[in-house]
Amino acid sequence: MNNKLMRVGTTYIPVTNVDIAAKWYVNNLGAVLSHQDEDKVILNLADQSFFLVKAEENQSSNFIDSNGNERFSMTFEVNGLNALEELHNFFMGREMKVGNIENRGHAGRNFVFADLDGNKFDVWSELSPNFQEIKN
Repeated sequence: MNNKLMRVGTTYIPVTNVDIAAKWYVNNLGAVLSHQDEDKVILNLADQSFFLVKAEENQSSNFIDSNGNERFSMTFEVNGLNALEELHNFFMGREMKVGNIENRGHAGRNFVFADLDGNKFDVWSELSPNFQEIKN
């Protein structure tokens, strides 16, 4: 099949204040601002476009799983445990909402962090092999 999905190009994230959210993503995650208006911000981060879209209060990209736990909808990857620990320490130093580094019973380690609107994101210490090939 030649008509297959190739990659995720854009992710939409609800925020209450696009200006404050944009500054947070640029300052804390190293995102690059490419467009901003009163209703949205377009950022480049981790080889993807992120649209921070002005939304009603108490909206997030999180969901509740079958056990009643609030979950993240996206996992970022870093290249190795040292990179994970360094990023975790950096986020902690920025006084971000950051969970502990966890062993979830699979390869690598993870931690969860949240933005100012409570959107949760996961970080995993294992960089996908296909991405390693592309970047080398």
